[in-house]
Amino acid sequence: MSDSSNHTYNSEKKGKLTNLLAFFKSSKEPVPSEESKAITLSEKATTQVQQSDMISRDLSWLKFNDRVLDQALDESRNLFDRLKFLAITSSNLDEFFTIRVGSLYNYLDFGKERLDYSGLREIPFRKVMMRDIHDFVRRQNECYTNQLKPLFSKHGFRIVDLEETTEEEKNAVEEYFERTVYPMLTPMLFDYTHAFPVLLAKVLVLGVITQVKGTTSEEDRKLSFVQLPLNLPRFYVIEREDELLFIPIENIVRKHINKLYRNVDIASTNLFRIIRNGDFTLEESDDIEADFIDEIRQKIKSRRLGRVVQVSVEPGINPDLLNLIKKRWEIDDYNVFPTEGLIDYTAFWNIIKHPEFKDQIPPIHPPVPPLGLDRDRIPDIFETMRERDILLHHPYNNFEPVLQLLEQAAEDPKVLSIKLTIYRLAKNSRVTEALLHAAENGKHVAVLFEVKARFDEENNIREAQRLQKAGCFVIYGIGLLKTHTKLLLIVRNEGNRVLRYAHLSSGNYNEDTSRLYTDTGLLTSNEEYTHDISEFFNVITGHSIPTEYQNLITAPRYMRAKLIELIQQEAENARAGLKSGICIKINSLEDRDTILELYKASEAGVPIRLIVRGMCCLRPKRKGLSENITVRSLVGNFLEHSRIFYFHQNGNPLVYGGSADAMVRSFDKRIESLFKLVDPRVRQQAIHILYYSLQDNVNAYELQEDGSYVKCEIEEGVAPLNVHEAFYDVKLDEVMATHLFEEEDKKAEAALLTPAEPEIQAQAGSEE
Repeated sequence: MSDSSNHTYNSEKKGKLTNLLAFFKSSKEPVPSEESKAITLSEKATTQVQQSDMISRDLSWLKFNDRVLDQALDESRNLFDRLKFLAITSSNLDEFFTIRVGSLYNYLDFGKERLDYSGLREIPFRKVMMRDIHDFVRRQNECYTNQLKPLFSKHGFRIVDLEETTEEEKNAVEEYFERTVYPMLTPMLFDYTHAFPVLLAKVLVLGVITQVKGTTSEEDRKLSFVQLPLNLPRFYVIEREDELLFIPIENIVRKHINKLYRNVDIASTNLFRIIRNGDFTLEESDDIEADFIDEIRQKIKSRRLGRVVQVSVEPGINPDLLNLIKKRWEIDDYNVFPTEGLIDYTAFWNIIKHPEFKDQIPPIHPPVPPLGLDRDRIPDIFETMRERDILLHHPYNNFEPVLQLLEQAAEDPKVLSIKLTIYRLAKNSRVTEALLHAAENGKHVAVLFEVKARFDEENNIREAQRLQKAGCFVIYGIGLLKTHTKLLLIVRNEGNRVLRYAHLSSGNYNEDTSRLYTDTGLLTSNEEYTHDISEFFNVITGHSIPTEYQNLITAPRYMRAKLIELIQQEAENARAGLKSGICIKINSLEDRDTILELYKASEAGVPIRLIVRGMCCLRPKRKGLSENITVRSLVGNFLEHSRIFYFHQNGNPLVYGGSADAMVRSFDKRIESLFKLVDPRVRQQAIHILYYSLQDNVNAYELQEDGSYVKCEIEEGVAPLNVHEAFYDVKLDEVMATHLFEEEDKKAEAALLTPAEPEIQAQAGSEE
């Protein structure tokens, strides 16, 4: 619901009110007590959530942010590391409100019904979810106030008010305000002659109540808003000999606010920040090349006007102001979040990245060469790819071989064409530059640019248009489907034959995130892969429906059905007394059909080990439903992003990598691909990744039957295993000796060797 569609105050009905105070009084509700502000959850709703065989997607996501907050609470971590994780929880929560809470309000505002996996309808579910968020924000604030802020001075800095500075420092701050800040500020008055201003999301706003100078009458009060520009640094930094002082920009503006309001008194200034609904659905366009891009741009703009779903306020906010914005935006106490510390902890990035603290940031381990190679930079990457398939495991292995492949292809006169799917790019992308050089060198370059990649739409449109102007063939997505698959195909004329080279990946073609996300990628010249990828590009760039792929599973057509078939095969093996097992590593597990099949496989006796970083709607360890399923989540220095699917197949494992999670959107609303790992060594590397992920006892959390997560403890006599360190030291012989479900296999073999009961033996004898 936009500001323009929000109800406006009708002065005709309320009478001829002449001042802001009258408006306040006309809409004023009793200020709730602290006790009444406490958000309670009915016993019925609690029971319903716990009894459901599924876990709510949104409540599970909030548990993931809990695990991120755990990193900020971890006293063994460096302070700047802890500040980083607290900042991440804040940006995560912003996105959650923008998309997930925004999506819920699409149902609430337009009277649509919604049944959550928890079994709750939209209205009671809002209360459950908001209660959990309030609890999380409270713990965020306690983390900052009680645990992190007291450590600042020991590390050579403090966040301070102006009162804690010297006169000379105050003068410098005032000069900064006059020279830089003041010209950028614009008070926006709201009264019966000025419309309520459109306030931007994720921007700090001061609500200022003023009155005629020298009077105490509330009859003469006015309300206005001052937005603090996003292109100003969050802190003004004072460098002392022995410490740095960080002064929040809002404190500086508040101190000098009278310079914006001459000859009037300031009754109160109150800081707040809003989040708007940014969840929108793209409509299919008949004219992809023109209307579609315009539609994307329009949708991006609509985020700025979406209905308000969250307001963060400082303690002691003026009750009249709070009551007004609640009325204006049609929100209640569930949407209002008092913040004891800073409003918006993403501000800590300004401190973390300050040059003064460069030596205090924990160093990043340098990447190591991929297994089987002795260097990152390969003299002739085409020759190496002809010899063998290469599995890259980022960030432990450098992203350099992928960039080298593109850059070498751009300059190589033998290369005829390059085809690539792009979802997210680095800001100064070497990928874009390589493609531009390739086009300039006369090669055919075809790029499928996904301009619907959330929050990267503008950057993707800009980069796509650069490529288009250089002569590249650019496709802006496929209708309503998002192209999320990560594929690269290079065609090279090698004299007596034309060969194709490929890269298939779980991660984006983004050299920046490749240092922070764990991903797997396959470099190959195997003709089975390259044939499949050629067919797949014909599907997504033209009009083709291949009968079958040899090594790819694709969405939206086949992926769910194929994965369910593989799960069912494991269940059949278990029922037949054969070796079975499923191990899946993904970001999210939400697809109901897949979850139900995993439940059935568990009941059939299949041991199932799931490694799900984020939200997981499957409820493990429930008697008669999922007793054979365990779920763990890894949260640590790197964002777990790789996807690996393992099916034991009676000791002859089938392993897939790729870009897809087990979600409705992945199976039905995205162009995705999973690729079978056929090379024995590459397959073993993937199995070893799963094995280490199951053994980690430093970053791991176990999902409980009640939906909570418990941190894995290091058992006595067991060495700590941190996968975010251990993968740098992996040796090939260790990889090749790794097996999953070894204990289960031994049990199955022992069961076959155990003498049967006499009557069963007699039956067997008679049958023979």
